[in-house]
Amino acid sequence: MIILAATPIGNLGDASRRLVEALQSATVVAAEDTRTTQRLLAALGVANRPRLIALHDHNEKERAGELVELARDQDLLVLSDAGMPTVSDPGYGLVAAAVEAGVGVTAIPGPSAVVTALAVSGLPTDRFTFEGFVARKPGERGSALAALAAEPRTMVFFEAPSRVAATLVSMAAAFGQARRAAVCRELTKLHEEVARGTLAELVSWAGEGVRGEVVIVVAGAQPREVAFPDAVTHVLELVRAGERLKDAASEVSGETGHSSRELYQAALAVRR
Repeated sequence: MIILAATPIGNLGDASRRLVEALQSATVVAAEDTRTTQRLLAALGVANRPRLIALHDHNEKERAGELVELARDQDLLVLSDAGMPTVSDPGYGLVAAAVEAGVGVTAIPGPSAVVTALAVSGLPTDRFTFEGFVARKPGERGSALAALAAEPRTMVFFEAPSRVAATLVSMAAAFGQARRAAVCRELTKLHEEVARGTLAELVSWAGEGVRGEVVIVVAGAQPREVAFPDAVTHVLELVRAGERLKDAASEVSGETGHSSRELYQAALAVRR
């Protein structure tokens, strides 16, 4: 089968016993960067030297079929440079091909920059969305963030340190300068830092430059203050556009904070 194994995102002490055991017994490893995997083996004191196969963004499409067939006969351990493979890292194409071919897939869980940043951000954790890396080009970045302006869930983003300041400026423009956020830098490492505040405050903080691996966590939008009758009208508009009444009531409830059940009943009464 295919075994997706999470590796430390910074602190080697976070390597799980299952990861070490898997590395000690593996005969073949598909790695995002074989040099990084060699360093990991040495750092963890693993004497085993499995066959290493490069699996990265530039060759995954071509290599997936070959690796799936290999995994029919023996376990294939899959590693990214840090964290869980497939999460903003290579592996998704391989897993999709394996599922299609009926080859088993399992995971050795472990460190995750997404969940770690969310946990220490001080922002709501009950519902969140992972948005991956922000678009590099300013226009595309602005459009993508504008589309998330009304997102009620906490949002988690990856970003390169050289673009953090520009991205925070774009976020302030799209979400408002008062929206709360956290920039998590060098998580689990010696110089770990979490800067919390409004987007305006964080823009100022990032002005002198940011170093290291970065995760940005942004609070979701607050429900709009919409009068109940107007909310019911909006529900009816969505129904006329083709949505089911129940779905429309749930959507407007998320946007306004009004009870989904009360919106449903009020809209149903008007329709009758």
